[in-house]
Amino acid sequence: MTTEPVDPARPRLGARIGRIAFLVVAGLTVIAVAAAFFVVWTIQRSFPQTSGELQVDGLQSQVTVQRDALGVPTITADSSADLFYAQGYVHAQDRFFEMDFRRHVTSGRVSEMFGESQAATDMFLRTLGWRDIAEQEVEALDDTSLAYYQSYADGVNAYLTEHDGAAASLEYAVLGMQNPDYEIEPWEPADSVAWLKAMAWDLRTNIEDEIERAILVAETGDATAPDDSLDLLEQLYPAYPFDENPVIVPKISTVPAVDAGTDAATASLTDPGDGDGIQNAVTTVEWAEADTVIEAAGMLLGDAGEGIGSNSWVVSGELTESGMPLLANDPHLGAALPSVWYQVQLRCSTVSEECPFDVSGFSFSGMPGVVIGHNDRIAWGFTNLTTDVADLYVERVDGDQYWRDGALEPLEIREETIEVAGGDDIDLTIRSTVHGPIISGLTDDFTAIAEGEVWADDTDIRQGETDAAAGMSGDYAVSLRWTALDPGTTAQALFAMNVAQDFDGFRKAASLFDVPAQNLIYADVDGNIGYQAPGRLPIRGAGDGWLPQPGWDSAYDWTDYIPFEELPVAYNPSSGYIVTANNAIVTDDYDHFLSRDWDYGYRAARIAHLIERKAAAAPLTAADLRDIQNDNEMWIGKKLATVMGDVDVEGKGPQEAVALLRTWDAQNNADSPAAAYANVLWSNLVLNLFANREEPLPYDSQGRLFTVVDALLDDPADPLWTNEQIDVSGMEEMLALSAEQAYDELVSLQGNVSSRWNWGSLHAITLTNETFGSSGIAPIEALFNRGPYPVGGGASVVNATGWMIGESYATTTVPSMRMVIDLADFDASSWNHLTGASGHAFHPHYVDQTDNWAAGIQTVWAYTPDAVDEATVETLVLSPRK
Repeated sequence: MTTEPVDPARPRLGARIGRIAFLVVAGLTVIAVAAAFFVVWTIQRSFPQTSGELQVDGLQSQVTVQRDALGVPTITADSSADLFYAQGYVHAQDRFFEMDFRRHVTSGRVSEMFGESQAATDMFLRTLGWRDIAEQEVEALDDTSLAYYQSYADGVNAYLTEHDGAAASLEYAVLGMQNPDYEIEPWEPADSVAWLKAMAWDLRTNIEDEIERAILVAETGDATAPDDSLDLLEQLYPAYPFDENPVIVPKISTVPAVDAGTDAATASLTDPGDGDGIQNAVTTVEWAEADTVIEAAGMLLGDAGEGIGSNSWVVSGELTESGMPLLANDPHLGAALPSVWYQVQLRCSTVSEECPFDVSGFSFSGMPGVVIGHNDRIAWGFTNLTTDVADLYVERVDGDQYWRDGALEPLEIREETIEVAGGDDIDLTIRSTVHGPIISGLTDDFTAIAEGEVWADDTDIRQGETDAAAGMSGDYAVSLRWTALDPGTTAQALFAMNVAQDFDGFRKAASLFDVPAQNLIYADVDGNIGYQAPGRLPIRGAGDGWLPQPGWDSAYDWTDYIPFEELPVAYNPSSGYIVTANNAIVTDDYDHFLSRDWDYGYRAARIAHLIERKAAAAPLTAADLRDIQNDNEMWIGKKLATVMGDVDVEGKGPQEAVALLRTWDAQNNADSPAAAYANVLWSNLVLNLFANREEPLPYDSQGRLFTVVDALLDDPADPLWTNEQIDVSGMEEMLALSAEQAYDELVSLQGNVSSRWNWGSLHAITLTNETFGSSGIAPIEALFNRGPYPVGGGASVVNATGWMIGESYATTTVPSMRMVIDLADFDASSWNHLTGASGHAFHPHYVDQTDNWAAGIQTVWAYTPDAVDEATVETLVLSPRK
């Protein structure tokens, strides 16, 4: 055997491969380092300057921005113009992409950012016309308020002049890969005002219930003889349990009428409009990305799902250790990253008529002023009023006309164009009646209402209207009447609230707060507490809006709005406290109809009980109120734990699981095995009762179902306990099957060692960025999303971390912020919100409050100048450009 001599000048194959590999690795390392550097540079280049000095155009004098350890700013200025200019600048520093995205949502222009995938949603939002309404509201602003909005816009634009694309936010770098032609537009006052419409949508509460009821009647009963289906409707949507749970205002107080005069902050505010004139309609183009109109808007704005609501309460000094009031608030909204809230203090260096602000609290990015918080004299909080401010009307449409009191009227029709990034423009036809948008033909739900000819809620009325409709030509359609589709005055109300000095000033601001309607609670440094129901609340004609009304009969129209002076008010009630938790405001003997769709009051009852129990033991402190906010008691869980003791469950595992409930304190604590099992049992029971049927029944609201199932548990003979679809007959069989299924489900999720079960990880929240966080591209989602974070609480629990039965146990709606204000010492007041001050991914303040939020821990927030100075870790001075 011979071998070929090796040429020493030629490297061996292995050596060559090693050298190539080394070069490749070295090259890849260089590329990786360069890529990492690029990514880090891209991420960090949008982080704002928060210390030193910046010269900007448009300021009159220097403004100081002091930030504490959580990045929360206190802005101090010599004039109102400079104050709101600086607020706009600071909001843009921390949250501009969020602001930009929101204004595209409210104007129905998301397709301009993200392309055709969002076109269908744009069609819906465009036809609601929020941007058009916002522009009308801006035109109606008094000079003072308009100046505030313009100064704010000027501040935003000053930031944008030197920060474009990725320099403004990381999201623009990612957006540029998909939409390289996208350009940031200057900010306008209408961009700010339009966000109030989005919040009204997020808090609408009633539209889905009305849709579900109408479809249920259409599917289960004859439209002309609906007695049986209406009986079922009454069972599934029972009346508020007035005998068990509290109302907000048991006795309406007599207080002076609101002074029609003006104050320094809103020197020429106009009166609320009469709401005449419907502005908008709905397109005839088909939906592409959503199953329902409601879902389509919910993609971008947040569904009005389980848990949307709020808690707030105020206690007088008679019940507190300090002898001064305490006020607590935690609004429940869809989880968002960044949080919908932005903490800020706005302070005039010298409070005067021209510059009257000394206010601290939670703002919305994109809006000037403070929404919830306190000034040096008063504190206030909000919860959703949950009054019925939206109705569906069944219309009879013939071509471009519709029937109205026996005659044909012309539809209002207009044409618009949806611009689509990377795609063709979409022409949009918009139609409306006197009531508002025509929304049938867009989704199965609204079409089913029209085709089912479901309207009114009285058999005789429905029969008469059916006979009348039979004599008219054309097809049925459904329109939407909603207070938020009329121009209003909330854009002015916030400034008036920020500078109010007493209960009269508070009520004057409340009189301007029309949409979204909110329960407003109050406390002041003189020791007074109070409540005011504001809002544009309709007075109806023949119907009550519980089911769709016949649009061709003007007798069912809204006739007026409840005068402000006739709305419920409470001032220093004898109980010493006021609790609002979306429960009924007043008893049914109130002069005006407000709603039949209240939250059922379990949170309110629990809060009131805890206040009374704690106050009986010792005077209340701020720590007591924080403890109440974190209370996890599950009312229906207590009921199930009692009932399951008498149920024969098969199998050692299910028997041990049921045994957990016997010693459970009914607290949905994150580390509780019993809470995990109780909630999975509750879910299976609800699905077996309502969902797993040949004709499913609505099961969307857990608070409502607490009342429904409570009544069922007291009536074992109720036919709902029998479900042939799952071969169950009777209450005990239903409970046993649900318990066994719950055990199997929990074993599949967390294993068969029950001591290792826990509610927190089952109910965890993943914070999802509202744009790229749900892109479907894992590396991009990883840039922006955070979590999961284990949490306690639950649906219709004081610690209201909502979840959707039948979908997931994961938290979807949250106490978006928590605050406890101490009127004895504002510097001792405490605050927390879901994420952090910054909207910039990877910024230290992106999610630095989330761990404390999940644990229910609040942070003291300095208010007085000396306390702010002591808490300051960074100071930025904004100066007029020389």
